[in-house]
Amino acid sequence: MIALLDYGAGNVGSVLKAVRYLGYDAEIVDSREPLAHATGLIFPGQGHFAAMMQGLSDRRLLDPVRDFIKAGRPFLGICLGLQALYESSEEAPGVSGLGLLQGRVARFQGVFKVPHVGWSQLEISRAGRVLEKVKDKRFVYFCHSYYGPVTPESAAVTDYGQQFASVVETNNVWAVQFHPEKSGQAGLTVLRNFLALSTVLASSPSSVMA
Repeated sequence: MIALLDYGAGNVGSVLKAVRYLGYDAEIVDSREPLAHATGLIFPGQGHFAAMMQGLSDRRLLDPVRDFIKAGRPFLGICLGLQALYESSEEAPGVSGLGLLQGRVARFQGVFKVPHVGWSQLEISRAGRVLEKVKDKRFVYFCHSYYGPVTPESAAVTDYGQQFASVVETNNVWAVQFHPEKSGQAGLTVLRNFLALSTVLASSPSSVMA
């Protein structure tokens, strides 16, 4: 079973439909107990960084999510779910993220329009399992005002005035700034890759995030 994390916001319903369309069993979860039976965890984030972290805290999900990842189990963050992996965000000074990636999420500056809404290109910077069969320069759909910094864990970047991490991959952790459920065949390919990886890794987790 694929667990879709519900912290009180986020585009959970449309991601659930996409996962089921691809033929996988999935459930929306808002407590720690169902995570014990999940083969993979998808975190579709949306809204304000502080509200997201508070929602996770209120539901006592912060440690279970960290534990899920550190146990080597497959995790996919979407949009704000990617930003949650960093240490902090300019959107919410003083509020800590999950701290699984180094760096601080920043707001777009000096660009024509914020938020960044619409189709932009992926520039694949290194081979990644979640990007298998996704061609370089493919267009995907974004909707965000803040972005994660480019780090060694970035598998693809996108340029919107500043380069930002549009795909992150490290061990059992994957995350995308774009919305795969709204990104046509490229987005469905990313989801399908993650779901297939979840099946493999759930049976024999071998790559554990440090």
